[in-house]
Amino acid sequence: MDLFNNLTLNAVQIIQIMLAPALMISACGLLLLSINNKYSTVVNRIRLMNEEKRKLMAVIGERELTTDDNVRFESIAIQIEDLVLRAKLVRNSVLAFEIAIGLFVVTSLLIGVSSFLSLGKLNFPIIIVFLLGKIFVLVGTVYAAMETRKGYNIILYEVNAHE
Repeated sequence: MDLFNNLTLNAVQIIQIMLAPALMISACGLLLLSINNKYSTVVNRIRLMNEEKRKLMAVIGERELTTDDNVRFESIAIQIEDLVLRAKLVRNSVLAFEIAIGLFVVTSLLIGVSSFLSLGKLNFPIIIVFLLGKIFVLVGTVYAAMETRKGYNIILYEVNAHE
């Protein structure tokens, strides 16, 4: 009976240990949800700016552009360039979070395999893979912060261009 209790305790401990990467997967999922919303917003903004640019280009064929039209055309060109950079930052953030999720899944699997086969030798690789996952979460967060800053700079440019 004592042997059964030890096995049960070990199973519970193994499950608890495997939950740490699972929590990180869940956290990354929430981060991905918010960053994907940003990505959608940036892509829609690029499309709107391109549409406005096309309309201004059509006007060029019909009449001469006013000073306001020229200022707006230049503003759109600059903003589209900045928005494309912003989209790249969001993409990099998404990729980093997705890699982190993959690493946390691998960590969980390694913990399970190590526990099932009693391979204490896998402890070092488990820690390394988990830490790599955390590093990619940090990288994704840095890209997300850079994207937020870029988004703010674009808004400042837009506001200042109309003053």
